[in-house]
Amino acid sequence: MTRPTQTGLSLDTDVMVLGGGPAGAWAAISAAEAGARVVLADKGYLGTSGAAASGGNNLWYLPEDESLRARAVADREALGGRLTDRRWMERVQTETYRQINRLAEWGYPFPRDEHGNERRSSLQGPEYMRRLRRKVHRSGVHILDHHPALELLTDADGTVSGAAGLRRQEGWTRWQARAGAVVLATGGCAFLSGAFGLNVDTGDGHLMAAELGAELSGMEFSSVYGRSPAFGNHTKGLMMQFASYYDASGRPLEAEGHKGAELIARRLAAGRPVHARLDRAPTALRQSMRQAQPNYFLPLDKAGVDPFDEAYPLRLVFEGTVRGTGGLRLLTPDCATGVPGLYAAGDVATRELVTGAASGGGSLNGAWAISSGTWAGGGAARFARNRGALPPRHNLRPAGTTALRAAPPGGHPTTRAEVDETVTTVQKEVLPLDRNYFRTADRLHTSLRTLDTLWGRLADQPAATDGRTMLRAREAAAMTAHARWMYRAALAREESRGVHRRDDRPGTAARFEHRLMVSGLEQLDVRADPVLPVLTAKGTRAARIAAGDASQERRVS
Repeated sequence: MTRPTQTGLSLDTDVMVLGGGPAGAWAAISAAEAGARVVLADKGYLGTSGAAASGGNNLWYLPEDESLRARAVADREALGGRLTDRRWMERVQTETYRQINRLAEWGYPFPRDEHGNERRSSLQGPEYMRRLRRKVHRSGVHILDHHPALELLTDADGTVSGAAGLRRQEGWTRWQARAGAVVLATGGCAFLSGAFGLNVDTGDGHLMAAELGAELSGMEFSSVYGRSPAFGNHTKGLMMQFASYYDASGRPLEAEGHKGAELIARRLAAGRPVHARLDRAPTALRQSMRQAQPNYFLPLDKAGVDPFDEAYPLRLVFEGTVRGTGGLRLLTPDCATGVPGLYAAGDVATRELVTGAASGGGSLNGAWAISSGTWAGGGAARFARNRGALPPRHNLRPAGTTALRAAPPGGHPTTRAEVDETVTTVQKEVLPLDRNYFRTADRLHTSLRTLDTLWGRLADQPAATDGRTMLRAREAAAMTAHARWMYRAALAREESRGVHRRDDRPGTAARFEHRLMVSGLEQLDVRADPVLPVLTAKGTRAARIAAGDASQERRVS
């Protein structure tokens, strides 16, 4: 398969990490500590791009108290619609506790309580990511900032053997890395909704994995919207625990809990304003709130609004699978995807195992990024070590398809106007509250007809000739695929559970107490999967390599 851009950088490494948020950083650190050579490529700048860097995160950080941890697991099981797995939840608790304590050893300035004890249950995003970048660098990782990945590379047997992409600050030339294993840490998909820090999250990694046959899980649990000041785009929900809600005339609204969230959404969907005021925040805590999430208060301050004393209008901003739970299905404790040599961490991977059908928010998702990143990096390093010599560079096969095929003779390359039209079409189907927050079979079918037609057109669309348009076209294809996976799974789950709301199926049905797998690109397949996790992949080529059974692998190859 030919590619219409010039290769400007070629690298060899043991582990390639795609994505520079917390999950990618922890994966790179873990792989390096396992003795692997590591290259990390980020669409933006490691330490400043993505959801975590734009705000603060509370964490599922619990002391080594068995009863306390058991209660936390039980609470999440109920909230998650009985789709979680206790063993994975316990592993996340243990790994998060261990790694956050290491972060303290690296010098992270955790705040202290009145007794002088550090409070390690939350992180200030910019400082957190600054510390992680420094640790990644000191671990010997080769960091490629502003190097978005376009596709994965495989050997003749289909084992992932690297990745390729674009160099944004070097004339949009190509880069290519040959690797023994790849960790996807590219984040979820927020569909360019404008949510703060999420415009790098367009579902790129999901598309790359699906092109190699990977399955996804929990994609129906994606209709998550964050509350933001109407004149801003900061959706961090931590502040809203101190909010009271009012209508346009100042009358209080009963908007607590899940029913309150639905009330707010229905009012806004109907064009009826909702205002918030952070008047429940204790006076002694207000300055700490500003210090923890200064970006939340910035648009309010610019508008001359004191949010503790004045009500301000709200809007809901779609966050998709960034704050939702869906993503690539994981087959092993070290986060292997089932595609040989491919691992997933953070928001690109399903979080059902620890959050179930409910949004993880910062707490569970933040802990998941740390834990899954650590496991995926270590797993990728072991796979690369056991795999042995890589194939020659000229034998690597590019796996990317949609938006990357060269134009046929006499054809015209994709234009930016065509790409922008694709993005607008997808957004019209996934951003409106009455399409996605409140779902019905009729509306899902209507949206899928549009999205399926769009995908058919994209599949035949040739690549753009300039790198900037090529990247955006690839993002548009990923968003289209993402929307189709979400809505196919939502149709199959004929009930309401967690953040998946079916107005035509308002109850929770016992027959749906299982996970749903979705796969495919042209033709989509949805199937039931039992809640019991698949923690081994015995008999597969990936499992043999990961286990270091080189002799058996040679016979099979």
